[in-house]
Amino acid sequence: MQLDDIPVRTLRGQDTTFGALTEGRVALVVNVASRCGLAPQYEQLEALHSAYGPRGFTVVGVPSNQFLQELGSAEAIEEYCSTTWGTTFPMLEKAKVNGRHAHPLYAELTQVPDDDGKAGRITWNFEKFLVAPDGRARRFRPRTLPDAPEVVQAIESLLP
Repeated sequence: MQLDDIPVRTLRGQDTTFGALTEGRVALVVNVASRCGLAPQYEQLEALHSAYGPRGFTVVGVPSNQFLQELGSAEAIEEYCSTTWGTTFPMLEKAKVNGRHAHPLYAELTQVPDDDGKAGRITWNFEKFLVAPDGRARRFRPRTLPDAPEVVQAIESLLP
């Protein structure tokens, strides 16, 4: 899967590409929502980002209001995430993750099957895609916690 050339815009409005944003790092791409019951996963995502960042890992948050649980403005999202959860990982602008108008990054990622062989639509907030620098990806469903053994093992298997 070739994701590097896909254009993305950061939450602060900077245009870049997925490849430039991740700079050859292992990336955990997560569609996030501030008002979701799964929002406490932000804390675990930040812990992974901090623990594995020096080894070439990053979390990439993608706010989405597709399930009607995200704040309205980029400023509100950034303030909530940084003050409530202490997030420091990169965040993209709010995007659609399903349907005809899904962000191109998600149009590609949703083709990745989960461990049960099911690909397709994002089922809820906090669905995770672990993307290797070569474009290989593994999918983890929303209720799989970011620090679950299978996620941590998958991250560690891709890092030096």
